[in-house]
Amino acid sequence: MTTLTLADLGWSPRHSAQLTDEDAGATPARVNKVSRSRITALSAEGPLRLITQGEESTGNYVTGDWVLADAAQGIVLRRLERDTLLTRRAAGSGLDTQLIAANVDTLGIVTSCNADFNIARLERYLAMAASAGCVPLIILTKSDTAEDPRDYERRAEALSPLASAIAMNAKAEDAAEVLKPWADNGQTFALVGSSGVGKTTLANALTGAEDATAGVREDDAKGRHTTTSRGLAQTIFGGWLIDTPGMRALRLNDAADGIGAVFADVEALTEQCKFRDCAHETEPGCAVQAAVAAGTLDADRVKRFLKLVREDEINQEASHERRARERDFKKMTKTVIAASKRKRGKK
Repeated sequence: MTTLTLADLGWSPRHSAQLTDEDAGATPARVNKVSRSRITALSAEGPLRLITQGEESTGNYVTGDWVLADAAQGIVLRRLERDTLLTRRAAGSGLDTQLIAANVDTLGIVTSCNADFNIARLERYLAMAASAGCVPLIILTKSDTAEDPRDYERRAEALSPLASAIAMNAKAEDAAEVLKPWADNGQTFALVGSSGVGKTTLANALTGAEDATAGVREDDAKGRHTTTSRGLAQTIFGGWLIDTPGMRALRLNDAADGIGAVFADVEALTEQCKFRDCAHETEPGCAVQAAVAAGTLDADRVKRFLKLVREDEINQEASHERRARERDFKKMTKTVIAASKRKRGKK
């Protein structure tokens, strides 16, 4: 890899402002990949292999993070505050939070102009981007197979005032140029989406790599996973790309703000309901259902909004309960340890 400056890596005055006199001599570095025991990072001094201090888990770090390191000892000293952080609930039925990427400027939400185009899933990705603080860009691949690609763009952009959409052929010679504004020097661009929609093809175009791509089943337009881990890859324009493994399902994590931003039209109506605890279903004086009846609001959109709100509320309640159990367990442990010490002291 060629020598990189901090500016090349995406360092900005926001990061410099976080430095203190105590950080003199520390090496700023950007996290590339995270494993169970080690972190690899990129710095102006070259690649670094780092470990965390004490019992701190590497799970507290994610691709895109900025850290200060003791390069000679290979130790992470501390992590700088994140500008943005993409997260989701881990797969399965658990409540654990999965970190996806940090300090991402634009989130490329990749779907395609075929059966993979799913409004409910796109709204989830848009909510995730809004919660993280990223600019969302919906990338509609396989435009060459659609009769009217612009129709897909209109439908995608209608989902949220935050959304911009572009239809394109990921295999076209100008594919990288189309995405250059979001992958240029100093920019960090992340790609998310289902398997088989062309994320790896786009990543190859943007970075000049030749990673293998997998086919797509013709019956449901679903593909196989080709990206199995995430890391930083420099784009041909000087920016940074974070490709992510295909997601079969996206469970939102602490996304109330993001949901409200994506469904700003519905949120505004909820403020006009007669009752503050209106469930927006059959209550009298419900402004949301009045808009549905008047034909100015889509009933299915309301259903999707309510589903996401309830899901987020359930997640938050479960998280609070788990934290309470953890606090109780820690108190019990301290009590047992203290009692054991007192007992030994009497002997």
